[in-house]
Formats: sequence, C-alpha cells, structure tokens
Amino acid sequence: MRGGEKMKKLLISLLLLAPATALAQPSVGDWGVNDFATGGVNLGTRPLRETIAGVVNIVLGFLGILATLIILFGGFKWMTSQGNSDKVDEAKKMIGAGIIGLVIVLVAYAIARFVLASVANETV
Repeated sequence: MRGGEKMKKLLISLLLLAPATALAQPSVGDWGVNDFATGGVNLGTRPLRETIAGVVNIVLGFLGILATLIILFGGFKWMTSQGNSDKVDEAKKMIGAGIIGLVIVLVAYAIARFVLASVANETV
C-alpha cells in the first residue's frame, strides 16, 4: 500500500467517525438559552458611545503603529541600500508614504475625537 492510499483511507475513516464523536459529547440541555433569561451572561455595561470610542481608538492605534513600522522599514532599507540610487529612491518613497499615512491617522483621530465628544455633549 502506498502512502497516498494510506492517507486516503485514514481521511475516510476520520470523516466516517466524526459524527460518532460529536454524538459522544454530553448533552447541553437548553443550549444556554436560560443563561440569557436568568441574567447569567454579562454582555457588558459600558454605554454605546464609550464602546465606539474604544473601537475607534484601537483601530486608529493599530494603523498608527503600522504607519510607524513602514517609516522604520523605509529607514532600514535606506541604510542598507549601500549607495544604490534606485534603492534609496524606493526607501524615500516608502518613508514619504509612511509619513502621509501617519498624518492621515492623526487627522482621523482628531476628527473622531471631536465627533464623539460632540455627540456625547449633545446626547447627555
């Protein structure tokens, strides 16, 4: 028997036994529906505007880190170009793109902060 045939038989055996292993799991009863009715599940108590502000901060923070890494990678590429003008130009473009991206992220952060603060002041 070749390796491919053994693998095929093993895969077929696993696929045929998968439903039996799923049935071997303990019963879950009401599938957790009563946990929602009795208050056993805490879904969060923060107001919606704080949740949105947190998500916006996380996303913009990630994008800011990404832009900073692009700038650092461009600087590394420039330092390791060994005077090759094509590599230096490529590194300059990368640094320029990273700086533009960082400015866009900072402006987006300022706009989002202004909008969220305005919404919070008007809805309170």
